[in-house]
Amino acid sequence: MSSPATTETLEDFDEEPVRPESPVAKKELTGRSPTRIALGRLGKDKVAVTCAVILFLMVALALLAPVISNLLNIYRDYGDGKPNPREVLEFDGYPNTGPPYYPFDSAHPLGLEPNTGYDNLALLLYGTRTSLFIAFAATAFATIVGVTLGLIAGYAKGFLDSFLSFVIDFMLSFPFILGALALAPIITTRFGSDTNTLGRAEFLSLVGVLVLFGWMGLARLIRGQVLSLREREFVQAARVIGVPTRQILFKELLPNLVAPIVVATSLALPGYVAAEAGLSFLGIGLSEGTSLGKTIQKAADSFDVYPLYLWAPVVTIMVLVIALNLLGDSVRDAFDPKTRR
Repeated sequence: MSSPATTETLEDFDEEPVRPESPVAKKELTGRSPTRIALGRLGKDKVAVTCAVILFLMVALALLAPVISNLLNIYRDYGDGKPNPREVLEFDGYPNTGPPYYPFDSAHPLGLEPNTGYDNLALLLYGTRTSLFIAFAATAFATIVGVTLGLIAGYAKGFLDSFLSFVIDFMLSFPFILGALALAPIITTRFGSDTNTLGRAEFLSLVGVLVLFGWMGLARLIRGQVLSLREREFVQAARVIGVPTRQILFKELLPNLVAPIVVATSLALPGYVAAEAGLSFLGIGLSEGTSLGKTIQKAADSFDVYPLYLWAPVVTIMVLVIALNLLGDSVRDAFDPKTRR
């Protein structure tokens, strides 16, 4: 006799009861902002971490230049621009200790500057400090100007957008070196009688020139981003409820532009470092004080006899620019996964 037929119901096909999620599972499901995701990618990028460590060390050495100089008893000057006659040869002004004519001197690892006896390591530390300060200041001001004008040009319509776009295109077409060459003799003639005033004026004018010819690329980038964002629903909703334009620009649109701003800034910084060195090398940067470009300009004439005097600032600029460029590429890849290597 056959067994009675069993009646199957939907309950027989139910899955196992869902168990409460563990704290680990809840943590994995916790949402993360795009910025945190990008920082996580950067932390896993060995190139980015290596470049960040190099930059941190160089910035720390530059900021601590006075402390290191006092600890090592090395100086970039001896007061009132006076040379150190005890450590300078009478023949062609080369030092009587260390290179180029004597063995390595541990008291002066990079040797001494010809004709003055100033320590090259101290000059390198102070020069890196000046060059980094100029680059960071120019980057900060150029970013502020470029972001502000880019927001206004992208959000505005009609005449204002056309006018700002014309200004951006005109400044992009104006030769950078020509503008710097035009400003340098004016500054020197106006403030040449006072050394301290001349140094401050040259410093401010150099930052001004870098900002004047450096904000347009970021402004054009931000304008393009705003053109696509201004028609989004959250911007339209803000307009409908009567949110002021200034608040729409800086509280609605600007937070959505953090990624391109960070990427553009990280890629612009090495350009300003190289630009400052190039202008100082051409003699239209800083004539007072110490910078990497000015050191290279002085060392160019002694390259055949005293190559260490030239190679120290050149290698410093090379390492600094390469580290900044690689870090900028990593930042771009972190914020835009489609371009990751």
